[in-house]
Amino acid sequence: MFDVLLSDHEREIKQRARAFVRDEIDPEFLRDLDREVITFPHGFHRKVAGAGLYGIRFPVTHGGLGMGWTAEVAALEEIGPLGMVLGCQYSMPSIVGEALVHFGTDDQKARFLEPMLRGELIAAEALTEPRGGSDFFGATTIARRDGDEWIISGAKRFIVGAEGADFFLVYAKTAPDNPPHESLSVFLVERDRGVDVEHVFGLMGARGGGTGRITFLKVRVPHENLVGRVNGGREVFDRMMIPERMTSAAACLGGARAAIDVAADYSMKRKAFGRPIRRFQAVSHKVADSVTKLDAARGLVWAAAKTIDAGLAHRRLVSEAKKFCTETAWDVVNDAMQIMGGIGYTDVYPIERMLRDTRLAMIWTGTSEIMANLIQHEYYDELADAMKHRRDVEADALHADAVAEKVYE
Repeated sequence: MFDVLLSDHEREIKQRARAFVRDEIDPEFLRDLDREVITFPHGFHRKVAGAGLYGIRFPVTHGGLGMGWTAEVAALEEIGPLGMVLGCQYSMPSIVGEALVHFGTDDQKARFLEPMLRGELIAAEALTEPRGGSDFFGATTIARRDGDEWIISGAKRFIVGAEGADFFLVYAKTAPDNPPHESLSVFLVERDRGVDVEHVFGLMGARGGGTGRITFLKVRVPHENLVGRVNGGREVFDRMMIPERMTSAAACLGGARAAIDVAADYSMKRKAFGRPIRRFQAVSHKVADSVTKLDAARGLVWAAAKTIDAGLAHRRLVSEAKKFCTETAWDVVNDAMQIMGGIGYTDVYPIERMLRDTRLAMIWTGTSEIMANLIQHEYYDELADAMKHRRDVEADALHADAVAEKVYE
């Protein structure tokens, strides 16, 4: 029903993504990823590119489709049922491409962006360090200038796609003595420059995505691989957090919708006490609540998409979309498992994998707690100005003039 918000071209992109997910991805491929028989989805990127689904909102001159966020989130919802790993790999060109489109040179766009959108190069984003993730600007990976090159030393972990990446977008400290937000720079680092990749941990979910630790032991990178200005990493980071969080939000909606679809279909077939279990309010109300939550979350993420496309202030909405959509997805998948009972806890149905995958969404690309910090900060910044233009509701109280009772210190 949300298709009413889409243009004809946007609906076509959504249908293209739906057909791709339905027709091009073998279920055995997904099973092998979860079993880690396949440790990285090689070949997936070329399939996506072949279907014309990369670069939806990037310029046509660089191989994109020249559309906007509304089209991308519509496509992402269709990609979401493939799971966290393929959803992330689908989103990575959007995330890394954001930095290249807005801060990259023409040479960088030709060498990295365009082949990435053709599925010829695979990118990964190198943010999180062994010391932690939320304190991003406390990064300890160092890049030291040496003539026309930079020498990078340090390590990053939890790098999704590390195993299969041809190049990494790396944040490194270039001015350790500067204030944290003015100390980082961003580099494009090709894997074959000496980046060491290790697969050092098992994951509860999101398996088969080649997640690993990468180490830079005095890796030399030419100055022309610097993205944006020296010590301008914050500008790149702030811009990239839009696709980081929007892609997580939209893909999670698609995955959760798939989960409740499976559970609702099961509830029409499974009988107890002589009738389908959907006839019991304990079941049907869970379905109703899940569908309502998903529609509310979809409205939020689509509103955020349209706000970004309109060039309006969007930081709060993006944070809300990421927090609310990922938490909603978690609730819906849990309810799907509850509807199915014990069989939902087995690998006879995909719900248990969806549950393992979805748990990650509230941690990566900014935890729910970090999102809450951003939301309240943006709201308080907006509040004073907003109250100048709205009704003074405080004055509507019966004893609003009791000034002596309004003591604040």
